[in-house]
Amino acid sequence: MSDKKRFIVRLIITIAGVAAFLFAAHRLHVTDKVEIVSTTGYTYETARVVKVVEDNLTEDGVRVGYQHLKVKLLSGEYRDQIVDATSAEGNLFGAVCKAGDKVIVHMSVSNNTMNVSVYSKDRSFQIVLFVSVFLLLMCIIGGKNGVKSVIGLVFTFVSIFMIYIPMIYRGFSPFWAAVIIAVITTIVTMYLISGATIKTFCAIMGTVTGVLLAGLSAWLFGLAADIDGYNVSNIETLSYVGQITNIRIGGLLFSGILIASLGAVMDVAMSVSSAIYEIHDKAPHLGWMELFKSGMNVGRDMMGTMSNTLILAYVGSAVSTLVINYAYDLPFRQIINSYNIGIEIMQGVAGSIGVILTVPAVAIITSCLLKREKFE
Repeated sequence: MSDKKRFIVRLIITIAGVAAFLFAAHRLHVTDKVEIVSTTGYTYETARVVKVVEDNLTEDGVRVGYQHLKVKLLSGEYRDQIVDATSAEGNLFGAVCKAGDKVIVHMSVSNNTMNVSVYSKDRSFQIVLFVSVFLLLMCIIGGKNGVKSVIGLVFTFVSIFMIYIPMIYRGFSPFWAAVIIAVITTIVTMYLISGATIKTFCAIMGTVTGVLLAGLSAWLFGLAADIDGYNVSNIETLSYVGQITNIRIGGLLFSGILIASLGAVMDVAMSVSSAIYEIHDKAPHLGWMELFKSGMNVGRDMMGTMSNTLILAYVGSAVSTLVINYAYDLPFRQIINSYNIGIEIMQGVAGSIGVILTVPAVAIITSCLLKREKFE
């Protein structure tokens, strides 16, 4: 196939894929969400602190009560007005303000009475800057492949918010919604990086296999250990949401495990597939068993690092719980049998099992296909 024809084919595939994605996103878009919390009468607006009228810092350095501020509203119906506001110092809400700070305020207006309080500092610029630096570094250091990786990453997040979450909200099985989104994002990411080649196809097959095995292992562990989606820490809020919506709360835990393991599994699948493909290209006389053994050797070197990646990611997310348990000097039997620790173990080990089993799956698929067919 000539380069021109190949370009036309890829262009047609891309246009068809984008059209199908937009159609699915449009059909799944939720316009009639059930109102869980009434937002009538209040809004969140951007404001800038003009003056600290009264601080709440005592002589001994402790803050008590509220700061009283003058803030200039930068958005909303009352934009450019200077109003009175209060700010409490809290770990989750409020902030210690000084003149010039940009903040997010909670506004409640009723019968010409305006109640304004500081919700938090405005971090929008810092977040955008931080993410932009990350994406820019990927493009600069990764070059052309870095740009493709950024496109794939953006597509993944867009898919999660426009396909995955709306599917769950509409009552679709969270587990199978995760499988669908894993397949879609894997196909797009692999296609962007390597095009329509046999190693791309093998990497896609291996990724889907590994993710499914991770979900299956988590489900089997949960079944044996009597852990399900109703044992999570925020189950009270989730149960309330589940009662008034079509969301299947019980499947969210295992759905999340599939999504969390996708990146590591995808990395391993593409690396092993690419290695076997390159070996076959340089030594086409090798049989499928030799290619399989080479792929396994490459995969074994990746198992430890990728498993560590997943395990440490979950340990990092649970470090607050671990420190609290250590500080309280809780008995080992209590810690190891708590739902929180059991779920963290299930997530980390299930994802690692998916990574480990991806290696032989990709190795066997790639080596067999390379010796049976040739893709130009």
